[in-house]
Amino acid sequence: MRFTAQYLWDHKYIILLEILSAGIFAGVFYLYHLPLPAVLYPAALCGLLGLLFAGTGVWKAYRQHRRLEEMQYISEESLRELCMENRGLKDKDYQRIIVNLCRERQRMQDEAAQARNDAFQYFTLWVHQIKTPIASMRLQLGAEDSALARQLRSELLHIEQYVGMVLTYLKMGSESTDYVFREVSLDKIIRENIRKFRGDFIIKKLRLDYEPVNDRVLSDEKWLSFVVEQILSNALKYTKKGSVRIYMESLETLCIADTGIGIAPEDIPRIFEKGFTGGNGRGDKRASGIGLYLCREICRRLGHRITISSVVDEGTTVRIDLNKDRCGGD
Repeated sequence: MRFTAQYLWDHKYIILLEILSAGIFAGVFYLYHLPLPAVLYPAALCGLLGLLFAGTGVWKAYRQHRRLEEMQYISEESLRELCMENRGLKDKDYQRIIVNLCRERQRMQDEAAQARNDAFQYFTLWVHQIKTPIASMRLQLGAEDSALARQLRSELLHIEQYVGMVLTYLKMGSESTDYVFREVSLDKIIRENIRKFRGDFIIKKLRLDYEPVNDRVLSDEKWLSFVVEQILSNALKYTKKGSVRIYMESLETLCIADTGIGIAPEDIPRIFEKGFTGGNGRGDKRASGIGLYLCREICRRLGHRITISSVVDEGTTVRIDLNKDRCGGD
C-alpha cells in the first residue's frame, strides 16, 4: 500500500492532467446540453481504462523495485537482464551509467585483491627469510652461558614472537584456514611455552607456580599454543617481581595469572580491540596492540572464549574457556 501511494505521488502531475482533461470534456458536454448518460458513460469507461493502465504501471514498477532490492551486488549480466524490460531512452541512459559503475567497481576490487595478495606474498617471504639469521644467531649463542648471552637469547625470542605475530596477522585475513581440530594435550602446550620462556623467568627472577594439567581438549594445537604463548609473554612483560601462576579454574577453563602492574578498569572493555594499547601499553613503546586482538580472534574461530580480569598494581588474570561444546567456531 505504501509503495502504491508513493507511485501515485510520483505520477501526480500526469494524474492531475488526466483529471483536468476529463473535467474539460465533461464541461463541454454539459454546455452542449447532452444527456447525462451520454456524459457519464464515456467518463466511466475512461476512468476504468485509466485504473487498468495505472494498476499495470504500479505492478511493473513494484516488480522492478523488488528485483532492485534483491540485487545488492548487481553484475553486468544481471543488469542487462533487468533492463530488457525498460526500453525508454532514459532507462537506457541509466543502464549505461550503472554498467560503467559496475565495471569501475570490479576493476577497483580486482586491484585491491591483487594488492592484498602481493602484500601477503611479500611479508610471508620476509617472515621465512628473517627466520634464517635468527636461527643462526641462536645457534651461535647456544654454546655460551653468560648473563649477556641469556639476555640476547631472550631478545631473540621476542623477535621471533613479533615475526610470528606478523605471519599470524596475515593468515587471519586470509580466506583459507589451516585449522585441524582434534584432542590435544593441554599440559604439553603449556610446558612447551614455559620451556620457551624459561630464560625470561631466570633473568627477571620470577617464580613460576604451575599446577600440571592432566586434561585433553578439543582444539587446534598450533593456534591454541599461539594464544598461550601471547598471554604468557604479556604476563612476563608486565610483571617486574612476584610470580606467574598457571592453573585450571575448572575442568575447562585455563587461567594464567600474574602479579604485575595490572590494567586500568577503563581499559579492560577495549583491551581486545585491534591496535589498542591502553595506559600501560603506551608506556611500553614496544606494545603494538595486536597480540590480544589476535588471541581473541583465534579463540573465537576455535570456539573458545577469552576474558581478562585485573587490578592495578596487583596483577592480571586471563581465562580461556575451552568448553568442548563451543569448539569449531566460525
